[in-house]
Amino acid sequence: MTPSAHQPSPPVVGVVTVSFGSADVLGGFLDSVPAASALPLAVVVADNRANDSEAERLARAAAASYLPLDHNYGYGGAMNLAVRTLPNSIEWVLISNPDVVLQPGSIDTLLAVGSTDPMIGAVGPSIMTDGAVYPSARAVPSLRTGIGHALFANIWIGNPWTRAYRRDTSTTEERRDAGWLSGACLLVRRSAFDSLGGFDDGYFMYFEDVDLGYRLGKAGFRNVYEPDAVVTHSGAHSTSDNSGLMIRAHHTSARRFLSRKYSGWVLWPVRVTLSIGLAVRSALLARRSRRP
Repeated sequence: MTPSAHQPSPPVVGVVTVSFGSADVLGGFLDSVPAASALPLAVVVADNRANDSEAERLARAAAASYLPLDHNYGYGGAMNLAVRTLPNSIEWVLISNPDVVLQPGSIDTLLAVGSTDPMIGAVGPSIMTDGAVYPSARAVPSLRTGIGHALFANIWIGNPWTRAYRRDTSTTEERRDAGWLSGACLLVRRSAFDSLGGFDDGYFMYFEDVDLGYRLGKAGFRNVYEPDAVVTHSGAHSTSDNSGLMIRAHHTSARRFLSRKYSGWVLWPVRVTLSIGLAVRSALLARRSRRP
């Protein structure tokens, strides 16, 4: 038997997460990774706060690669940098928040679905938050659904625009195609991801996953939701103390996405109206968030 026969096969699946003061949740995520797949995995922790020695310790203890970044690149920008460090053998990349816990076998379930069709660009799991299924597989927002959802989501829970945007028109959970999948946790085909240049790092936070799903669809790839793969998401731990800032960031990213989607010169009055409306809504919600 030759020595090469003893060498393990190179990993075909990578797991990438981004930390920003996330040591309190990162350990739980890393602990859940090995049981999520029977395959060898290449794991990378990108750190947007590079002086976090505890995050580095947790990554090293889990045999993950630790990638300290020289400044905060945002979620999508840090993900792009981390994916580039993965070996060439990687064909699929699980992109995940650090405050996610993967259920056993969840990566393999996503991988099995993605392998059924070479035009599947991304597969997303069922994301559990506070004991309920989060609407993580949604339609790409249009002007009609986006504006209707923005105006009425907080005052009319069952409005038709929010239902159309979230695709929650049925109580049954089944595999289906979606316009985009939540970036909190999804498996992407690396060749498709690389062909698009990864995330658009012009989105510092929010809507980078909407934009990725939209561009995958435009390139002919499918975004598939697979509810048999389950993960648990504890929520936006790193942004909970900056609600006003995050509200503004969310609206800025929404404006960027819709303005780029509807970029024709004839639509400039729509873009101006949209910008004004989102700015007003952002200010109102930020003011409400500061109330005791």
